[in-house]
Amino acid sequence: MAQTQSFTDYDYSVAKGFVISALFWGVFGMSVGLTLAFELVFPELNADLPWLSFNRLRPLHTNAVIFGFTLSGVFAAWYYISQRVLKVRMVLPALAKTHLALFNLLLVLGAFTLLDGQSSSKEYHEMPWWLDIVIVVMWLMWGAHMFAMLGARREKTLYVSIWYFMACFLGVGMLFLFNGLAIPTWFVTNTGNWWHSVSMYAGTNDAQVQWWFGHNAVAFVLTVPIVAISYYFIPKQANQPIYSYRLSLWSFWGLIFVYLWAGPHHMMYSTIPDWVQTLGMVFSLVLIIPSWGSMINLLLTMSGRWEQLKTDPIAKLLVIGSTFYGFATLEGPVQAIKSVNAIAHFTDWIIGHVHNGALGWVGFTIMGAIFHMVPRMYNTRLYSVRLAENQFWIQTLGIVFYFTSMWVAGVTQGSMWRTTDQFGNLAYSFLDTVRAMVPYWSLRAVGGTLYLLGFWMFIFNIWMTIRQARTQQGAEVPAEVPVTAKAA
Repeated sequence: MAQTQSFTDYDYSVAKGFVISALFWGVFGMSVGLTLAFELVFPELNADLPWLSFNRLRPLHTNAVIFGFTLSGVFAAWYYISQRVLKVRMVLPALAKTHLALFNLLLVLGAFTLLDGQSSSKEYHEMPWWLDIVIVVMWLMWGAHMFAMLGARREKTLYVSIWYFMACFLGVGMLFLFNGLAIPTWFVTNTGNWWHSVSMYAGTNDAQVQWWFGHNAVAFVLTVPIVAISYYFIPKQANQPIYSYRLSLWSFWGLIFVYLWAGPHHMMYSTIPDWVQTLGMVFSLVLIIPSWGSMINLLLTMSGRWEQLKTDPIAKLLVIGSTFYGFATLEGPVQAIKSVNAIAHFTDWIIGHVHNGALGWVGFTIMGAIFHMVPRMYNTRLYSVRLAENQFWIQTLGIVFYFTSMWVAGVTQGSMWRTTDQFGNLAYSFLDTVRAMVPYWSLRAVGGTLYLLGFWMFIFNIWMTIRQARTQQGAEVPAEVPVTAKAA
């Protein structure tokens, strides 16, 4: 049997690069989001400039956070975790570094195209057709590295996190290709801009394919790889094995088979067939089972170690992140019930649901993973536990302000839209509902400010941890180092 490699044998250069990417795109995307939140309260902030308008900043915000911040965290975790659980040093390092460079180049080009108004108009898939081609190349680079690592592995058994990473690669790749099929109009009709295209699908079919992709972009970018990260870092932080490996695999297969068919709940009361809407609702409700299977498995992994949450902010981020996962995966299926959806659809309640998962589940999990990785990659201790603790509470307060304000706003909106007078006419105009939302939007902006403040604290803590490691170069480094230090 091959001897297990030591801590110092691993190559973390690419993982380090993706951590820096996560910090940059995280603060960039969240800052754009906060700008949008304040623009809703103070519309004059856009200064009548096209590139500051809501319709250009909103896709910039979603792409920077979903693909910039989240995928940077996912890729950083992959290049860190894969070496450790497969027991092999990173293979194809040149390909991995090219992947890092091309990924960030894509994000820069994407930001400029979106601000310039170049958009396919498909949510979460707004990039023009020519950038789609580059995205496919970048994605295949990751896949090539993934399967090269699997081929070179020294560990026969694949830990469950690897299953989730593979599902992310295959799922996103398939969905992206089908939804991105388009016809560049200039090359076919010799009219319009060269970057413009039209979808190969039309009408209702286009909507169905879009939300097959859109919902599963949430599934295979914001859920599946984040579960992979949690299944590795929660047991490592707790220093004990996952509660049930069998449950993790049952939850994996349940999640993969069920999530794919829940997309129609985005199109309730639309022109798609009624049976498709019902099917989407049923699969959404069934989705609670594998989602909660993972959440319960992750929380039970902390059994006997709950005292750790009092002193370990990294464990707090990871465990509370998984708790938010449970909340979000209960709330989403409830919103998919037709009678509930009649009130919730198109309202701010949906925004509250999305950010309950994005800020709590995805954000906390990635930040917890980075807090765990960075001291180990740089052979040092976390700069300040107290700062991380304060960050956690500030961001948690921000999330509470955010989703509670959006819950109340959404139910208020839905109720006002449906209220009629004694003659059967609508009791409120659309402008009336907009005016009623201003206090809730203000509270949402406060919550976003707190979360962004916490993220800046996170960046400072990580930066000082790296800087601290550089001043310690040349000192004797143990095979493994504790993460935490005395509160600074």
